[in-house]
Amino acid sequence: MQVGDPVLFYHSSCAEPGIVGLAHVASEAKPDRTQFDPKSDYYDPKSDKNNPRWVCVDVMADTPIELISIAALRQYPELTDMKILQKGNRLSITPVTKDEYDFILTHLVRNKK
Repeated sequence: MQVGDPVLFYHSSCAEPGIVGLAHVASEAKPDRTQFDPKSDYYDPKSDKNNPRWVCVDVMADTPIELISIAALRQYPELTDMKILQKGNRLSITPVTKDEYDFILTHLVRNKK
């Protein structure tokens, strides 16, 4: 990820997972501090400060949008290969191709203005 890259903000672990906003990457990748904190739920004893296993970026919200559910995304053959829709995928941070992003913006986004 690069600063300025567009982001589809996705809610997971909720009643109806899906895309709920547009955002952008606001910082370069950096080590996730929580991996080194034994008191953190995200502590990783195998991670080394000189060679961290986990990195993160800051994301800045741009525009809230009406929920685009996983079920709605699955209705479009243009999105069949989207990583978030692949069987067994449990990650809410996945790459999105330019074609997928453009399709979602053009055909599915309805701003909550």
